[in-house]
Amino acid sequence: MIPAIDSPPYRVPLRRRPVWGWMAFDFAAQPFFTVIITFVFGPYFVSQLAPDPATGQAWWSGAITLTGIVVALLSPFLGSIADRAGPRKPWIASFAVVQIGALALLWFAAPGSPLVLVALLIVLAQISAEFSIVFNDAMIPRLVHRDSIGRVSNVAWGLGYAGGIIFLFFTLAFLAGSPTTGRTILGLEPLFGLDPAAGEGARATGPLAALWYLVFVLPMFLFTPDRPKAEPIATAARDGFKDLLATWREIRKRPALFRFLIARMIYQDGVSALLVLGGAFAAGMFGWSITESGLFGIILNVTAILGCLGASFLDARLGSKAVIGMSILCLIAATIGIVSTAPGFTAFGLVVFGPSEATGLFATAAEKSYIAWGLLIGLAFGPVQASSRSWLAQAVTADEAGRYFGFYALTGRATSFLATGAVAALTAVAAALTDPVTASRIGMSAIILFLIVGLALLWGTPGPARSETRRSPFA
Repeated sequence: MIPAIDSPPYRVPLRRRPVWGWMAFDFAAQPFFTVIITFVFGPYFVSQLAPDPATGQAWWSGAITLTGIVVALLSPFLGSIADRAGPRKPWIASFAVVQIGALALLWFAAPGSPLVLVALLIVLAQISAEFSIVFNDAMIPRLVHRDSIGRVSNVAWGLGYAGGIIFLFFTLAFLAGSPTTGRTILGLEPLFGLDPAAGEGARATGPLAALWYLVFVLPMFLFTPDRPKAEPIATAARDGFKDLLATWREIRKRPALFRFLIARMIYQDGVSALLVLGGAFAAGMFGWSITESGLFGIILNVTAILGCLGASFLDARLGSKAVIGMSILCLIAATIGIVSTAPGFTAFGLVVFGPSEATGLFATAAEKSYIAWGLLIGLAFGPVQASSRSWLAQAVTADEAGRYFGFYALTGRATSFLATGAVAALTAVAAALTDPVTASRIGMSAIILFLIVGLALLWGTPGPARSETRRSPFA
């Protein structure tokens, strides 16, 4: 028999096997985003699979955009159906079959393959991954006491980054050889005789990511309790649509929750743009290779683990709102720092670096400065997302969590093009007036506005009610 959610076992959640089963989902899911979408397969798609980088970028960005539209439109509806139908695990299992199958087929994405087929596999895999996250997130309000949600959410997010780091390091160290030297960053021949010229190191990440997900998602299925079955799917789909319309009307009658979702939509645009563009911005300014970009990703993810672990305690003591507010302030400082840096200086020229003939990874002082600012990004970008998830989970009941996390996914996607679009537009305008490096720095500064506006909206929004008496300046 499962104890009541207010009973002692729920007050020490990190000692409970069902909670670790739930957190294992993040460990299983994150390598797909870290390795496939961001640091390895994505660059391979653009630089080797496509006939030219411009064509590759167009197809890749188109696939990601299509994914965002589908997830934004369908997440609230699927969440409403799941609330009516009851269990979350069957949905996660169904999407896991699609995701694992699509990832396994990426092995056949050799140079010269039809881009439309490979892009379709990426779309199917990412849509399945994003929908699975909605249903997994909706399980937490029933799993732990509300005052422990922030701690559990941040620890789970940190475990996700740990999974991403392990998989990324393994890829760079043992699979992905340089097309020039044929060796990995450790100077080794790629495992299994993988041919770098044929992109086999990057292609192998698809089936390996599928295997990783299959193995590490199992604890969630085995150990984490699910909701009992309620309505048949057909009835749930019919009534779920009505619930969706009712939820939209209801959200507007819950001003604190509605304001939070709007604030999160804006600051998350800034966070997402910073994560998507930060590595490319550095690569363009310093001429980083995929190896250096991958190592920068490892550095960010290691720092993110530390940030999430620290935030897990702060969220439990001060609340989700405090963690989000502090994280956004940290991201604002970090963004100002990276746009203040150029090959010869940082802090807008207050710190000037002399000429350097140093070679090797991150050899110049400017690159080291950029990494230092990047550490602030790493500390904050995990907690701001984990504690946002925590905020919503504390603000809704277990029975309505599916549809609200669907709306959460919607607000995270609805305007996701605005920040990156603002960066592109501002960069294009500045490029007509100044040199390319300065123009890119000016363009990246647009992200700061999204973070400031999101923080301003958040500042006046009451945080989720807590049973403890401690309050922070953000409360």
